[in-house]
Amino acid sequence: MKKLLTTAGALVLAVGLAAVAPATADPVSSAGTQQADPDDPTIEERPVLPGQRIARLEPAVPEVRSGEVDRSKVMRQIARVPLAGSFAQDGAFGTDLAFRGDYAFVGNYLGFAVYDIGNPAKPQRVAQVECPGSQNDISLYKGLLVLSVDSLRSNSTCDNEAATAPLPGTWEGIRVFDISNPRKPRFVKSVLTACGSHTHTLAPSRDGRDLFVYVSSYGPSPALPNCQPPHDRISIVKIPVANPGQAKVTARPVLFPGGGVDGDDYSSDTSGCHDITAYPAKNLAAGACMGDGILMDITKRSAPRVISRVRDTRNFAFWHSATFNNAGTKVVFTDELGGGGGAECNNDVGPNRGADGVYDIVKRRLVFRSYFKIPRVQSDTENCVAHNGSLVPVEGRDIMVQAWYQGGTSVWDFTDSRNPRELAHFDRGAISDDELVLGGSWSSYWYNGHIYSSDITRGLEVFEVSGLRWAGEAAKVRMSLFNAQSQPSYNG
Repeated sequence: MKKLLTTAGALVLAVGLAAVAPATADPVSSAGTQQADPDDPTIEERPVLPGQRIARLEPAVPEVRSGEVDRSKVMRQIARVPLAGSFAQDGAFGTDLAFRGDYAFVGNYLGFAVYDIGNPAKPQRVAQVECPGSQNDISLYKGLLVLSVDSLRSNSTCDNEAATAPLPGTWEGIRVFDISNPRKPRFVKSVLTACGSHTHTLAPSRDGRDLFVYVSSYGPSPALPNCQPPHDRISIVKIPVANPGQAKVTARPVLFPGGGVDGDDYSSDTSGCHDITAYPAKNLAAGACMGDGILMDITKRSAPRVISRVRDTRNFAFWHSATFNNAGTKVVFTDELGGGGGAECNNDVGPNRGADGVYDIVKRRLVFRSYFKIPRVQSDTENCVAHNGSLVPVEGRDIMVQAWYQGGTSVWDFTDSRNPRELAHFDRGAISDDELVLGGSWSSYWYNGHIYSSDITRGLEVFEVSGLRWAGEAAKVRMSLFNAQSQPSYNG
């Protein structure tokens, strides 16, 4: 989700429901200098892309009303644990999630919760830590948990309030917890970072002794002492795993020395990154940086280097996140048109905006291939756009599961980069048939044979896919740790 601001203690979307404005250009690629994709036609001659054969989305079933569910026969919900206590109050949105062993850790604007998922059909909440600070996106490594805080807080501890101005002592950045005992998390350290931390990405050193945290943030302003323009960089926090209390910022590499995209009424300026996904086994990372998509070499963890850069000011309004395929030869970027608060899955928006962009990596250069968007029309009262997902571990195929807010959860195949297609879905009807209400799945991830969704207002939900060969194969792959923004390799 795009950045949320705090005003008098209230959470307000930084961008409204964005109007669709005229497009300006096709995707272009660059590795030092800009080079047009030879397989991508010009704007004037561009045909409808394979896999997007119709100009309008077509509803698979009649419009789904509030309280109803549209789902594939092979996909069903098997469990839900509602938000509870302070996490169930207005504005305490559920956010990202990560996994370690038999536990799922789920972020919330007021902190994070821990669930025992040893029995996926009967998950149990075993801890709830109050530590306010949007968005509280979450990652895990060994016995450590890292949270992102992207709003000014009155202090760096968990006993804090929203600050309305950047006064002395106000803080935003990352927090580190000890989760050696997942049922009793313990606060360890806060680290101030420039412009806070909207999201973060873990890139462990090869020997596992140090944890490098790539901090993505944006939204600079002359009025913010710790967030001055131009903000064309990320912060890197180094956490010694054996002594996490010594965590500190050790580098602030500039990713856009020549400047990023200058946005217009449709596309965003590049003033930082929204999210980075690392693939440590391949020494690669992909950055979704508002107006730019980038590929980085992270062989030297402390000094990531941009090796390719792409833009799509025609259809991408806000580069939000990225997912590699297992071979490290493709990247799926998402476009969060409307900032997560807009109804961007209706016929007015169409199939190529607020969608995924599939890119092949050819000679270490990103090359555009196609778009993918859920093939179901959503109502004007449902916030819906491409959001957080993860790869499903299927040998020989590129399949991912993905959240679409009130568009639900989709499982889709991009093995053929030019012809992505949906395999399964679960789509609940609108929260309200009368007004646009924020809700739906923030993140949907595959973990050890099941799909786990962090729903903004409904809590933790668990789904299973059955009767399909690929799902059975994927269920055999077991992991002891999973962060979507630090991808594992499924074949060593």
